[in-house]
Amino acid sequence: MAELLRWLTPHQQQLLADLSDRQQLLARWDGDRPIALLERCWLRLQILPISRLSAVLPPDNSGEAPELIRFRNLIRAGFSSAEAEEQCWDEFGKVACSEALQRFWAAQDQGCHGWTLQAYLDLLSRYRSSIESEGPNPLPVLVLARAGSPEHHRLIWHWPASLSVGHTCR
Repeated sequence: MAELLRWLTPHQQQLLADLSDRQQLLARWDGDRPIALLERCWLRLQILPISRLSAVLPPDNSGEAPELIRFRNLIRAGFSSAEAEEQCWDEFGKVACSEALQRFWAAQDQGCHGWTLQAYLDLLSRYRSSIESEGPNPLPVLVLARAGSPEHHRLIWHWPASLSVGHTCR
């Protein structure tokens, strides 16, 4: 968390602290729970409801295409690459398989900074679990990777100031 504070202005630090304090007053999970997005290059901190996260920062789901999932399942089942590819062509068509693969590689070239559908779903699950369990409620802060860099977005949990450092194992 010290690293997060280093990137924030004093005003932003106070904003997160206030938001974290308000977070403790809410009793249940819902889509209005806040998440903070930090763009380090611009020192911009954006607070939005978790329900809007996928619209503001769409996760890359190109790897979840049915054609690619089927191909991976066939490989795990012992098919060779050529056999799996041929089976997928039979099931989905050669054009559909090629388009799914092109979308996947285009997304890899553009870079999603590790922000995949699975990463998004993991964040939602972890956030909800932390809210529904006993104890303090953390505030997720997603530190966005710099454009054009190979680094991944980083998730940091901001805990209420009253919480001692030893109790952050959620």
